[in-house]
Amino acid sequence: MMKEIQVGLIGLGTVGSGVAKVLFDNAEVLAQRMGGKLRLKKIVDLDLDRPRPVKPPRKMLSTRVEDILGDKGIQIVVELIGGMEPARTFILAAISRGKHVVTANKALLAVHGSELFRAAAAHGVNIAFEGAVGGGIPLIRALREGLVANRIDHVYGILNGTANYILTRMTREGTTFAAALQEAQAHGFAEADPRLDVEGVDAAHKIAILSALAYCCEVDFEQVYIEGITNIDPVDIQFAADFGYRIKLLAISRCDGDRIEVRVHPTMIHRDHMLAKVEGVYNAIQISGDAVGDIMLYGLGAGMMPTGSAVASDLVDLGRNLLAGVRVRMPPLACSEEAIVRRQVKPMDELVLTYYFRFSAVDRPGVLSKIAGILGNHDISIAAVIQKGRQEKGSVPVVMMTHEARERDVRLALAEIDKLPVVTAPTRLIRVEDGERAAEGVSESLSA
Repeated sequence: MMKEIQVGLIGLGTVGSGVAKVLFDNAEVLAQRMGGKLRLKKIVDLDLDRPRPVKPPRKMLSTRVEDILGDKGIQIVVELIGGMEPARTFILAAISRGKHVVTANKALLAVHGSELFRAAAAHGVNIAFEGAVGGGIPLIRALREGLVANRIDHVYGILNGTANYILTRMTREGTTFAAALQEAQAHGFAEADPRLDVEGVDAAHKIAILSALAYCCEVDFEQVYIEGITNIDPVDIQFAADFGYRIKLLAISRCDGDRIEVRVHPTMIHRDHMLAKVEGVYNAIQISGDAVGDIMLYGLGAGMMPTGSAVASDLVDLGRNLLAGVRVRMPPLACSEEAIVRRQVKPMDELVLTYYFRFSAVDRPGVLSKIAGILGNHDISIAAVIQKGRQEKGSVPVVMMTHEARERDVRLALAEIDKLPVVTAPTRLIRVEDGERAAEGVSESLSA
C-alpha cells in the first residue's frame, strides 16, 4: 500500500484553487512520480461559499487555521493567502510545530525571507517556494539545483506579465499607457488596483528572491531600485524603434565583487535580443553562469494553473524527502548557512550605463548646443541624435542616445538642463541594456 503525505492548504483563491485542482485531477500522476500519495486533507479560507473553479468536499473546508496547524497528521502546510500578515504569522506557527511549508508569497519572502529561513533551520523543516517567481517556469529549481555548479554573473529578464502585456499593446498599437491598462484589466490580466505590477514592485520582489539564490546572500529589499512603466509614452516607444530597440520592464541583477546590482526599471533592449521578442503576458529570464554561459527560461509567469503546477512540484519534492525519511535535504538558498552573507546593493548613482533622453525644447537655433554643452560638462558624450516634427506649438522633441555614463552625472546634468528656459517639460530618461549597440548607424543632426 502506498504511503501518504498529508497536506493543509491555507487560501483558496486563484492560486489555491489551481493547487487543489492539480492535486485532485493529477493525483494518479503525482503518486506515480512521487512514490506515494499527496492527500489534501484540509483547506482553510475566510469565504467558503464564493464560486470557484474547483469544488472540494465540504468536510475538507474550514475557516479556522488551527484546524491545519493543530492537526498532527498534516506534514506540509501550503500558504497561498499572500501579503505580509497574517501569512508571516501562519508560516512561523507552522514551522514552530515542525511542519514543512510551501509558499508562493513573493512579497513576504523578499522582505522577511531571512527570518523565515532561519526559523525553518532552527526547527529542522523546509520552506519551498517555486511558485513565488515565474509562475510555472522552474526558475527557483534551476538556480537551486540545475545551475549549482556555476558562479552566477547575472540574472535579468521580464518578470511581470501585466507590465509586459501593456508594453506589448503600446508597441503594437501605438496606444497610450492608460488605454493599454484598461484593456489588460478587461481581459483579466491586470488587477483592479494594478500598482504592484505597473510600478515595478512585483518584479522587484521576484528579482530580490532570485538574487538571494544566485549569489547565496541576504538582500535588503529597501535597497532595491524600483521604477515602473506609468510614465512610458508611445512617442518613446517609437523613438526606441527608430534606434532599433524595444522597451521592456526588466528586473536586473548582477554580481559586482562583494556587492550586487538589483534594480527594476523600463529598459531599452535591442530588438534582436530574445527578451525583446517576449510579448503579451509571458515572462522570460536570462541567467548567465561561468560554466553554462547564457540560458533563458520562458513561459507563463502567473495564473491559476501555472502557479498551481509550481506549488504542486514543491509538494512532490518535499513528499519524496519525507518518504525517504529525510527531513531537510537542501537549505532554502541551496547553500550552507555559514556561506550566506549580507551583500550591499550597489547604489544607482554608481552605475555606468547607456541612456536614452527625450528633451522637449523650444524650436530655435542653439538649443542643441546648450544641451550638448551641459552634457559634456558632466562627462556625458552623445552617440546619436534624432529630431522629428513638432509635438506642440514652439516645442519639439530632441532625442539623444549616449555612450556609457555614470548615473550620478546623468542626474546632475538633467537637473541643470531642465532648468533651461528653452526646455519646456521634464526630460524623459530610459536606461539601455546591451548599450554598446546603442544608436548604431543612427545619427541625424539638429541645427546648433
